[in-house]
Amino acid sequence: MMEDKNIYLLALEAEQQGDWAKAHGMVENMVTAEAAWVHAYLHRVQGDECDAQYWYNRAVQPICITSLDTEWKVLYAEFKGLDRY
Repeated sequence: MMEDKNIYLLALEAEQQGDWAKAHGMVENMVTAEAAWVHAYLHRVQGDECDAQYWYNRAVQPICITSLDTEWKVLYAEFKGLDRY
């Protein structure tokens, strides 16, 4: 059920469904470390490594060097049990 999912999962799902702009819009103005991490991933998807590095730093996460698919799965698993937005 959509209402049961947090914003991070919804953003990740939007990206997987091909709506990068929607996913980006969901997290771009948030100031949480979680949002910054999703934001970093989204900029990797976009191919903007420089912007991705900035957002990894904001998220206090190492710059990801795995495949996009692997990172998506890690992010989804990380945020799956998260209650807050």
